[in-house]
Amino acid sequence: MSTLEPGTIIDDFRLDKIVYRGGMATLWRVSHAHMQMPLVMKVPRLDYGDDPAAIVGFEVEQMIMPTLCGPHVPRFVAAGDFTARPYIVMEFIEGQSLREALERAPLPATEVAALGAKVATALHQLHRQHVIHLDLKPSSVLFRANGDAVLIDYGLAHHNQLPDLLAEQFHLPMGTGPYISPEQLHGVRDDARSDLFALGVTLYFLATGERPFGNPTSISGLRQRLYRETVPPVVRQKTIPPWLQEIILHCLEVDAAQRYKTAAQIAFDLQNPAQVKLSARAELRTRSSLATTAGRWLRSIGNGPVAHHSVADHLASAPIVMVAVDLMPGMEALGDTLRRATRRVLAAEAGARLTCVSVLKTSRLALDSNIDTEGRNLHVQRLVELKHWARGLDVAAELVTFHVLEAPDAASAIIEYAQNNDVDHIVVGARASSALRRFLGSVSSRVVAEAPCSVTVVRTPQTGRSDVE
Repeated sequence: MSTLEPGTIIDDFRLDKIVYRGGMATLWRVSHAHMQMPLVMKVPRLDYGDDPAAIVGFEVEQMIMPTLCGPHVPRFVAAGDFTARPYIVMEFIEGQSLREALERAPLPATEVAALGAKVATALHQLHRQHVIHLDLKPSSVLFRANGDAVLIDYGLAHHNQLPDLLAEQFHLPMGTGPYISPEQLHGVRDDARSDLFALGVTLYFLATGERPFGNPTSISGLRQRLYRETVPPVVRQKTIPPWLQEIILHCLEVDAAQRYKTAAQIAFDLQNPAQVKLSARAELRTRSSLATTAGRWLRSIGNGPVAHHSVADHLASAPIVMVAVDLMPGMEALGDTLRRATRRVLAAEAGARLTCVSVLKTSRLALDSNIDTEGRNLHVQRLVELKHWARGLDVAAELVTFHVLEAPDAASAIIEYAQNNDVDHIVVGARASSALRRFLGSVSSRVVAEAPCSVTVVRTPQTGRSDVE
């Protein structure tokens, strides 16, 4: 193949300048006469030892990128075949990389949480498209001008509905040493929780300025994470709050079954630190004893790949269910019906996280007082009422959170909350019909029309009609 240089034309794309030259590929800024969007072309370096894994990885990226969409991935534009000139042209993301934040680590807990929540949200959206990244690290995360995280580099990724070329041709663990998950060391490539482990490594690095498992370069060094946990983050950075240590160590569990089930749940906790349920992880100050570590080492010997569910199965096994509760006087009967419906939904959604939400309506123009005539804080009072309503649900404390939203428009507040927190299912009550409500449109009807997820509408039982629609 001819040498590439500025000004070269490849399939109507003009090479302008090199923006990155790596061991496996070179990135060129390119332009096209009929495209205004900033573009970048990724060209594999086939002269660099002709690494077969790099070639197959580029094929994987060419196969997966056209299937992706949304703000958290670069927009795919075109690809060139290996028979002529292999390349991928995609949207050029002009924002900074998460890697740049590492230069300032350790970061304050609030900044770690904000960055982590953005990455977790992007990761959840990727998983919803049946793709596991399997090489998540700070350099594979960029940020748009609006703050959205964008995941790049899909050469090691696995698509649940496409052939896994890497698994078919290679049998060594693939990934970046500090971030690779324990199950990847066993050759497992179809477990979305591997990305959650890598996210945990990233959070640890941002919070402490150090990698939790160092930078191993050998298989024996990588295998240490199968039996030896990391030093608790607070030991390395004393200002780390218990809730952040809880989240980080929850992500870094050796057994994938003990980690968070979805990236959406991580994003939820990072955005709601006051409601993180603390376990023994939050209080850890030392690693396990030598005897415990030795026992884990013995159990790790000979452990091989195990069967896992698909990405879709993982997401379905840990949905976030939101119940919107109307606590206004006169809504007691609807509240009872809503509670029964919520119990039925939770019974059908094993492993679900429940978030109970009530909207405290505010005026659009006037300044509202948050104190009632008896001097009580309205927000706190509503929160107490919401928790009282939920007592009959019999949900484990670590699986339920409570939120009072203050907004002039209840429907908009519910819909926005569901969008921001990747809610999978909303349960909402519908008040009795009236001419005015039919004219203005009810909260429940707007939620049904605009929510980004499934919605169950509940009505107070009446003769001849069901209480759930």
